[in-house]
Amino acid sequence: MPKQNESKSDLLIILASTSPRRLDLVKQVRLPVIVIAPDADETPFRGEKPKQLVQRLSLAKALSAQTMIRNQNRAGFIVAADTIVVSPQGKKVLGKPANSTEARKMLKSLSGKTHSVLTGYCILNSQSTSKKEPWVRVVETKVKMRQLTEKTITDYISTGEPMDKAGSYGAQGIGGALIERIEGSFTNVVGLPITEILKDLEVGFKIKPLSWI
Repeated sequence: MPKQNESKSDLLIILASTSPRRLDLVKQVRLPVIVIAPDADETPFRGEKPKQLVQRLSLAKALSAQTMIRNQNRAGFIVAADTIVVSPQGKKVLGKPANSTEARKMLKSLSGKTHSVLTGYCILNSQSTSKKEPWVRVVETKVKMRQLTEKTITDYISTGEPMDKAGSYGAQGIGGALIERIEGSFTNVVGLPITEILKDLEVGFKIKPLSWI
């Protein structure tokens, strides 16, 4: 039997992301993984809807990584993702706060309400030249925040956790205590819907990512 941190899978995941949370999620299922920092402009287009945004950006990141790695003769599957938090009204994308004032405003807007977390992800063969192959999906998770008092918001901001998180909270950290209910994938809220990605690798690409089981 393999050791706890050992994998028998021959599948290499080329993660087009510098997010430590996404890397942790891939490592949790014990798949061999390398990281590439994609080069993609994440500025939303004017009038672009949230789902269109994450679809476009995940594809752009995957293609960027493919260009970088194609000459390295590494065979594997590129996984790129873009995660956003959408306001309870469904129209505004809540990014990372610029300061504590902005973080407070975001948390107050989410307090006691249900909002969406959207992750667009793209799976792409690192050596493929086909423009038809990119596999792009969007996963949505509904998150209900509990009613937050001013003190709770102040105390949470003081931890520093909201400052590098979309929507000003981290579900995998202290911010998990602010959540009343999650409908859908929890790992999607963290930044990578790992179950859906593994299923697409198996069904869409006819491989068995969890061959070590």
